[in-house]
Amino acid sequence: MRADARKNRDHLLAVAGAVITEQGADASMRDIARRADVGLATLLRHLPTREALFEALLRTSFDELTATAGELETSSSPDDALVSWLRAFVACAHNYRGVVALMMAAIEDTQSALHSSCVAMRAAGTRLLVRAQAEGTARTDIDGTDLYALAGALAWLNDQPASAPRADHVFHVVVSAILTSAGNGDAERAA
Repeated sequence: MRADARKNRDHLLAVAGAVITEQGADASMRDIARRADVGLATLLRHLPTREALFEALLRTSFDELTATAGELETSSSPDDALVSWLRAFVACAHNYRGVVALMMAAIEDTQSALHSSCVAMRAAGTRLLVRAQAEGTARTDIDGTDLYALAGALAWLNDQPASAPRADHVFHVVVSAILTSAGNGDAERAA
């Protein structure tokens, strides 16, 4: 990609990120174009669909979350790693209000531009869960799909203005439900 085209795309993504953070995942493409001071056709030339926009915005964050899981695997105890990853997942999803629904749909839709990033992110969380289960600090009756759903639910809760004040409390409740009693003290320190 030419340098000027890359600069234009980066500008569009920066503006889109700000608009979506402000208005949520349903923000108007027209509004994004207007705030970027370009025509809608220019926006659509760079980012032809809403999904392409979200894929461009989120792929880097999702890939970083996957990398974070890898780092946590080698640098933290299994339960601390799992709790830290869950907290990072919730923070990542919370950056763009309303993105949780897209993430949850993309994991099942192989045609989605977000599918591979979401699958990699779920696999990373699954590895952390399996490691904690093997260590005896996490329940063995849940799997990576359950963990991804719980993480999505926690992220969704943060997006709800009425529930946001209780989100941290609910996070701790969910963590204590995932970790066995052997890991609960560690979970509170990590959270």
